Amino acid sequence: MNISSVVVRCKPEDLEEVLRSLEESGMCDVYFHDETGKIVVVIEAEDVKEEVFKMKAIQSLPKVLSAELIFSYSDEWAMAKEYLDRNKERVPEILNDENVKAEDIKYQGRVPKWV
Repeated sequence: MNISSVVVRCKPEDLEEVLRSLEESGMCDVYFHDETGKIVVVIEAEDVKEEVFKMKAIQSLPKVLSAELIFSYSDEWAMAKEYLDRNKERVPEILNDENVKAEDIKYQGRVPKWV
């Protein structure tokens, strides 16, 4: 699950139309707006691909000047960490040794064969 906040900008005179478009799109929830044409929305998506799709769709709505990602949370990182934790015994010791400097590690193969 990905949750992102996006600031959408439009001209002040287009604010009501853009708010209506955002609410009707079903792609986001509108949380805040001001009279200058700044709108804060939250996007929920299953993954990064869906998140990017929704953001691009918002950017292409009529009268939207810009839509910029401000914050993003993804539990995909948590899943990756879980995977690495489950497979930590397959990672060469040198990669977990805090006393070894990265520049002293000589790469001589493919990491995927270990993980």
